[in-house]
Amino acid sequence: SQPAAPTQAADAPAGAEPAPPAFDTEATEAPAAEGLPIPHDLTPWGMFEAAHWVVQAVMILLAAASFVTWTVLLFKLVEIAIARRRLARTAATVETSATLDEVVRRLSGRKDPAAFMARASFEELQRSDAALDLAGTAGLKERVRSILERVEAQAGERLRRGIGLLATIGSVGPFVGLFGTVWGIMNAFIGISQSQTTNLAVVAPGIAEALLATGLGLVAAIPAVVIYNHFVRSIASWRLSLADAGAAIERMLSRDLDYRSAGRS
Repeated sequence: SQPAAPTQAADAPAGAEPAPPAFDTEATEAPAAEGLPIPHDLTPWGMFEAAHWVVQAVMILLAAASFVTWTVLLFKLVEIAIARRRLARTAATVETSATLDEVVRRLSGRKDPAAFMARASFEELQRSDAALDLAGTAGLKERVRSILERVEAQAGERLRRGIGLLATIGSVGPFVGLFGTVWGIMNAFIGISQSQTTNLAVVAPGIAEALLATGLGLVAAIPAVVIYNHFVRSIASWRLSLADAGAAIERMLSRDLDYRSAGRS
């Protein structure tokens, strides 16, 4: 028979502590990560597909808000450009006309606010014609000024339609994205506790998906704020030009009344 193999205790010198048994660290760590879904597609679309449904809903909402922002931009650019061109044509007609009656005849068929100002002022002049000799012109001028102010306010409000959405998106978008981030990180930590591992390859994708919601919130909000401020300035400039056209019509009405008084005297 063969002699038995010497043991570790027999080979160790007297008085020495026995060496600890060797463990295979790879073998012990492998079961902890075994079977865990580790996504490798970290593209925006891949992170969207792997995100929680609440985070997906937030991302879809922010993408829709961004689409609304750019749609409003295109429509309002065209609308403001058309309004500016029409106002410039009407203002040129008012400046090159001699009387309010001539202005109304030359602006026949136009539907811009400045043309409506001229027609409304002329109609008020015709309604008040019978009482001008006795009541004077002060009341007519006040009524015409009231008409011009209301037309200017209504036209400006009509041109502002739609940009309120930009203000809402610009102010609410970051908070909606932050909600998606908080929800996604919460789910990431829940996944960490369930998998009982802090391996970065497992944790990082969930956090990246959550942060993507914040990024989309900023992508939706920042252009909305910039575009909103641009339109506010553009509409304010257009209203100033409309007010100038109204003032020109008011001066022309006053001039016609003076010629009328001078002709009857």
